[in-house]
Amino acid sequence: MILNRVLPFAKELLEKVVESGGVAIDATVGNGYDTQFLAELVGINGIVYGFDIQEEAIEATRKRLRENGLEDNVRLFQESHAHVKEYVDSSYHGLVQAAVFNLGYLPGSDKSVITKPDSTLTAIEGLLEILMPGGLIVLVVYYGHEGGQIEKDTLMEYLQGMDQSKAHVLQYQFLNQKNNPPFVIAIEKK
Repeated sequence: MILNRVLPFAKELLEKVVESGGVAIDATVGNGYDTQFLAELVGINGIVYGFDIQEEAIEATRKRLRENGLEDNVRLFQESHAHVKEYVDSSYHGLVQAAVFNLGYLPGSDKSVITKPDSTLTAIEGLLEILMPGGLIVLVVYYGHEGGQIEKDTLMEYLQGMDQSKAHVLQYQFLNQKNNPPFVIAIEKK
């Protein structure tokens, strides 16, 4: 297949902006796959901040990082991504290269614990303040669960109204897949 699936496309976008020695954020660490990916991209001289409200996600991520020798340059917080701006050291404000979100719920866990529109929008607003010009926010939107459609609709309304002089917003999705397939939103700060 010539067209990238959603997750490889999201990673491709991140690879274009996250450099060795850089600063990146995983706003929803989940099982740690994106945190590991970002830690590999920034290398030993960079830093990754990771957020998740679930202890289970933080511990799974910590274990994954330890197993891959990547724990030294990652700071994990059992905290809502809505507080990202407060937790990222102010010396990095304006230098953050990228952030990634997987909206929905932690695979294999309690499906009633989901990302929420208010905290997601607050996180995006905070990230836009601390991203470098040309920095990128990548959201993988899973919405085929209870509460998912509300978050998707709220997010889309917000992004469609975003001032184009401040950011470019892209949506990447397959239109003919069934069962609420995930899609990617990319926000590039101007």
